[in-house]
Amino acid sequence: MHFSINLCLVKHNKLTLYNVIKNRMKKLLWIGMLIVSLSVRAQFDAAFTNTWALQSYYNPAAAGLDSKLNIVGMYSMQMVGYEGAPKTMVINADMPLFFIGPKHGVGAAFLNDAIGAYSNKKIQLQYAFHQKFLGGRASIGIRPALLMVGFNGSKLDLKDPNDPAFATNDVKGNAFDLDIGLRYTYKNLWYAGISAVHLLGPTVKLGDDKLHQVTIDPMFMVQGGYTLTFRHPRYKLAMDALVRSDLQFWRGDINARLLYDGDKHKLYGGLMYSPTISVGLLLGFDFHGINIGYSYEVYTGGIGALNGTHEILIGYQHDLDVFKKGKNLHKSVRIL
Repeated sequence: MHFSINLCLVKHNKLTLYNVIKNRMKKLLWIGMLIVSLSVRAQFDAAFTNTWALQSYYNPAAAGLDSKLNIVGMYSMQMVGYEGAPKTMVINADMPLFFIGPKHGVGAAFLNDAIGAYSNKKIQLQYAFHQKFLGGRASIGIRPALLMVGFNGSKLDLKDPNDPAFATNDVKGNAFDLDIGLRYTYKNLWYAGISAVHLLGPTVKLGDDKLHQVTIDPMFMVQGGYTLTFRHPRYKLAMDALVRSDLQFWRGDINARLLYDGDKHKLYGGLMYSPTISVGLLLGFDFHGINIGYSYEVYTGGIGALNGTHEILIGYQHDLDVFKKGKNLHKSVRIL
């Protein structure tokens, strides 16, 4: 989050994070730094370590793309050990709509984000249309969203409790937002996409008197990925990249995972890297469509290795392709 005072306490935009915590203060300076008159220029979106698992969260064009019901829950505890450190939870789901044709996909997500006295919640719905193109699939998606922003001023310990620059009680506000996305997927080999979020540049006015507000800048995201299959068919290397920018600052994330596809279970392990920000380790397994993963991210800008980010991933996939050839075919035991 990029504030009027040019300070940031949010992992989402670590681009200026280390200007705030470079001296490794035990307490985050969210008192006074989080909000100056609650007039905020926001880079709003959470930066998760496992970006590969949230394809339709970052780009609505990916909704319902792989003919499966996909449900992903993720919980991120950032800068552990610091008081008021960010904690982010997201639940994202998408699926195809076969009853009106396999070209349509829908999805929904809920985000809950808390940093000190500040909180952000988001509910979003999305729709995508997929069309075969040049041997792959071209997709376009749209996503309306409801933003719910809050600030608990009672948590602040101000020298002057009557300072009009700060809200001293619990103030909340809502605003409507809109995202769009484009994506091209070539079989199971590679994909590329671009999305624009917060297109409306919404301003959330807080409190009954509307004296405080949060303004959210548009953000642009570019995604891409490639899967390399080795000679041994059970092993693959999946690589994914995500770059986001508000045309002033940018952040990039690169993931590389070695996948093992066994008869009864799947395993993966890998690394993530965000230039000038962090490195991380990814681990996980898949059993009967249930994916459980864990990652630990270490900041490279002077924060201690034990003050990184823990992230827990729980996902579920179920095949919904009712038109798949050979599905539900049975032989009678009388003629075997």
